[in-house]
Amino acid sequence: MDLDASLDAPCPPSELFAWVDDLGRYPQWLSIVTRAEPDGDGAWLVELRGRFGPLARSKRLRMERSTVEPDHLVVFERAERDGRHHAPWVLRAEVTPRPSGSHLEMRLHYGGSLWGSVLERLLRDEIEQSRGRLLALVSGRTR
Repeated sequence: MDLDASLDAPCPPSELFAWVDDLGRYPQWLSIVTRAEPDGDGAWLVELRGRFGPLARSKRLRMERSTVEPDHLVVFERAERDGRHHAPWVLRAEVTPRPSGSHLEMRLHYGGSLWGSVLERLLRDEIEQSRGRLLALVSGRTR
């Protein structure tokens, strides 16, 4: 599964990048991320939680920042420490300047098959809802 999303924000690239470069800040604007705690330098233990009608599912991942170009590009990849094979998760966020502020392009790749189209629909819905929360944060407005 590959999901792409974008956002234009009325702020400098460095300000927007600060919200996507640190997974610990994601729970403030992306409600599917219920917790993201540091786990060493450039790594986080992330808990994802979603509801599918009456069912709730959660997933814990250890994500490491594998690439960073300050104020421009960050890539996080699943990197578990248990020695077992796990489906890949890769999150890429790229921020570019625009005359009116900055532009964010995000791509999520999930290489597993668990929940299939249900997971994709949940994530797409969450992306739509999160745009307003992230814009409010970078604009200095809170909800």
